[in-house]
Amino acid sequence: MHRFAFLASLLALSACATTPPSSPHLRGAALDHEVEQRMSAAGIPGLALAVIENGRIVHLRAYGKRDLEQDLPLTTETTMYAASITKTLFAYVVMTLVDEGRIDLDRSIADYLPKPLPDYAKYADLAGDERWRTITPRMLLDHTTGFPNFRYFTRQGTYDPNGKLTIEFAPGSRYAYSGEGINLMQFVIDNGLNVDTGELIQARVFDRFGMRGSGMVWRDAFAANLAIGYDEAGKPLGHKRRGGVRAAGSMDTTIADYANFLAGLARCEGLGAKSCAEMKRTQIAIRSVQQFPTLSEDTTTDNDPIHLGSGLGIVAYDSPQGRAWFKGGHDDGTRNLAFCLDEKRDCVLILSNSSNGEGVFAYLLQATLGPTCLPWFWADYVPYDHPEWRGAEARRQSHPPCAPLR
Repeated sequence: MHRFAFLASLLALSACATTPPSSPHLRGAALDHEVEQRMSAAGIPGLALAVIENGRIVHLRAYGKRDLEQDLPLTTETTMYAASITKTLFAYVVMTLVDEGRIDLDRSIADYLPKPLPDYAKYADLAGDERWRTITPRMLLDHTTGFPNFRYFTRQGTYDPNGKLTIEFAPGSRYAYSGEGINLMQFVIDNGLNVDTGELIQARVFDRFGMRGSGMVWRDAFAANLAIGYDEAGKPLGHKRRGGVRAAGSMDTTIADYANFLAGLARCEGLGAKSCAEMKRTQIAIRSVQQFPTLSEDTTTDNDPIHLGSGLGIVAYDSPQGRAWFKGGHDDGTRNLAFCLDEKRDCVLILSNSSNGEGVFAYLLQATLGPTCLPWFWADYVPYDHPEWRGAEARRQSHPPCAPLR
């Protein structure tokens, strides 16, 4: 980046980090109107929204359709695919084990497993690479294992159905988002602690927070009120019925259920103060230009002024309103966001059944919480009405990091 452009970006970031909130916080009918307008403009069939203030739900609404073909409305009890916001819930469960002394975040996973990791068929690809022994639960939860997102994704982000699991860089040295890492943490719990992760999640999250409409695997009861996913052009994609527990993203949930969990996490309910703070603390700085492709070596200092970094199961940074953290969920026909202002315990949860959902995230956060400085370009939450900001160079020239939306 040219020196002038860099300074301009730095000034924009600094202003975002220090300017007090000025945007109105919409609620009630005004917020409903804003959501419906944004959905219509972005081509989103259905979206559910929860707003949390000081750890308590103050707005819970569903908008649009869960099934366009049958003209069925989306409701606050509609089953929706959680995708990767499952990871935050799983990280919470792991931290309950940390509280009990059953997991040490900095202990090698080799100490937990009854036999070497490559001796298990699922991880046989790692035979001959002893770096797996340096991997710890902390690295699995903060995405620093050196794994790809999933083994079938190449370094360039393309799909290879015969891909083998590899360690692409020294574990602990840098951030690279990895569902493989999260699933390995589940494997350690299942096989090292001899605890069923699905049962653990049921007892420590679903039961605690009254999440009766949620499950880590498909239940036939979900079919009665189910959201159908839609691609960018509005083509129906159905709803996958997942038959196995996957900590990286097998959960089905409702806006009401996950909002209960998110409000509880904002309050640190069920976690010791130390573990809760550790989960939300920056573990390692993030300097990738964008989150995907995960193994890209393109780096930037654009987000250093907001101290963008990985927590445990979340991403954290400095917002104009104090420390903030978030986690997205992304799959074909699904776009979700859980976002919290840590000190205020104010949060927003967005679940959508559309591949267009991410285009409204920044706008809805601004409408509900005021300025948040969401690093939307890094997360690829490019606003729906500014497709010209999708290219990295175009974005640097026309929209510096964290500058106010316009």
